[in-house]
Amino acid sequence: MTPLVAAAVLAAAVTHASWNAIAHHIEDQLLSFTLISGGGALIGAVTACFAPLPAAAAWPYLLSSAVLHVGYMALLMRSFTLGDFGQMYPIARGTAPLVVTALAALLVHEVPGGPQLAGVAVACAGLVGLALWGVRGPAGRPRWPALLAALATGLAIAGYTVVDGVGVRASGTPLGYIAWLMVLEGPAIPACALYRRRGALAAQLRPYAVRGLLGAALSVAAYGLVLWAQTRAPLAPVAALRESSVVVGAAIGALFFKERFGGPRVAAAGLMVVGIGLMLHPG
Repeated sequence: MTPLVAAAVLAAAVTHASWNAIAHHIEDQLLSFTLISGGGALIGAVTACFAPLPAAAAWPYLLSSAVLHVGYMALLMRSFTLGDFGQMYPIARGTAPLVVTALAALLVHEVPGGPQLAGVAVACAGLVGLALWGVRGPAGRPRWPALLAALATGLAIAGYTVVDGVGVRASGTPLGYIAWLMVLEGPAIPACALYRRRGALAAQLRPYAVRGLLGAALSVAAYGLVLWAQTRAPLAPVAALRESSVVVGAAIGALFFKERFGGPRVAAAGLMVVGIGLMLHPG
């Protein structure tokens, strides 16, 4: 992974944590993800007018990824409804890198070298520590529904990461791929919201429109950077480095949502930094 690719993935991590924070901050999650998904579809449609059309070989991956992304959005909405942002976001993101590493080795024969594999493992250890700190609810009992929703979200992330990693390479155009992915996946949640809220939807969306559309732009930019990086580096290190966003997410949770950060999360963040350093090792 070159420094340029690493910088792009780190930028994507910060951008991704930011749009997730915007999504969580809008209390009505259906409205939040309607704006983000719908805005993403509009951005994709405009971009598709200027970007090259993806190659025919990429379209099965695009269609599969759109389904996985819709499932991911639904699970993420559920996670944010049930738990704290600083807790659910790291769990959802933290389960993906190891799964991606295994799937990439099995399906596309990408086996990281020793330092990179160690970096993925160390980074994932930090992610697990960051995620599991404070996993119990106020009564001292595990918040199983929230935990399971976040874990399922992580599996969906792993699925679309591998599908898109193969698909964007087959497409010949990362820009065209992200544009059509947004067009395909974007309308699903707005259509659901329109069915459930009917004539009241427009009035309900209006107070959150600016924040929601900002979240949409950040979402498209974040994933566009990741897709570009996947054409220039193996999938597993990109997936693990991308999940450094959980450190940003935990900090956002502490600063803006008044959620606890504490010593264990500082230690977990330190493991993430060590893991990132190993992933960038040239050997």
